[in-house]
Amino acid sequence: MSLGLIGDEQLVEYGFTVFLFSQQPRMNLVQKNIEGGVATVTLCRSEKRNALSRELLRQLSVAVNEVLADSETRVLVLKAEGKVFCAGMDLAEMQDRASSEDGQNEWMQDSKDYCDLLVAIYTSKVPTIASMQGPVLAGGVGMVLACDFVVAVEDSFISLPEPQRGITAAMVTPLLVHRVGAGPAGHLLLSGRRQSAKDAATKGLVYEVTTNALLDDSVASLAKSIMQGSPEALAITRRHLDDIGGNDLVVRIRQSIEVSAQARASDDAREGLAAFLEKRQPNWQTD
Repeated sequence: MSLGLIGDEQLVEYGFTVFLFSQQPRMNLVQKNIEGGVATVTLCRSEKRNALSRELLRQLSVAVNEVLADSETRVLVLKAEGKVFCAGMDLAEMQDRASSEDGQNEWMQDSKDYCDLLVAIYTSKVPTIASMQGPVLAGGVGMVLACDFVVAVEDSFISLPEPQRGITAAMVTPLLVHRVGAGPAGHLLLSGRRQSAKDAATKGLVYEVTTNALLDDSVASLAKSIMQGSPEALAITRRHLDDIGGNDLVVRIRQSIEVSAQARASDDAREGLAAFLEKRQPNWQTD
């Protein structure tokens, strides 16, 4: 299925490198397919490292909700084209927000839209798998952690560099704490260091580590194993798991919307983004 695209000049973050492009019109930023009970939703913005622009986020939310509403769907797989699963939020749009007269309200809406996507994935009636063919950073980590299973290639990694940009990973934090606990979550959130797929697997963030050549087969095998279970029993089990171990996770994600929007509107956020774009060290104010 092809969905619409709104394009402009874009700036995308991958690690600590800036990529500046003039975007060409495309027919779609997201593809979806349902075959044999497996619904696959694919991010198709590889030339921008699948950074989450508002349009990509909109198309992704539409696709996820459509496949989850389809009675044929037994398993949802999130995947991405290119070498990077997702580089986080689109920095060009974040820069636009910083200079907007109504930036705070716009950031609040962006945060709500991102939150709705995370909640849709996490509360899915069917089991969900993130097929991680490459690194995932910042806001992309939230999508991965909202899934029940993460299958990642051995040279991929997870990174949350937000504090180095003067912002926070506020809505990712409840999911990260839910998956690994506050201590290990703090290590990843505060250090800014990358965590390899192998290390992430030892902490329970990644279910299976495989090779690039075997990724699709590993995901297909897992989906097949899941679908041997009763759809109703699986749905009940997912709800029961959340009732017992979720600790009002959806509520905590939604409560983080304001934290995320406030951090983006701070002086440090403006300085961090400016420093990143200007390829210099930020001048943080400590008083």
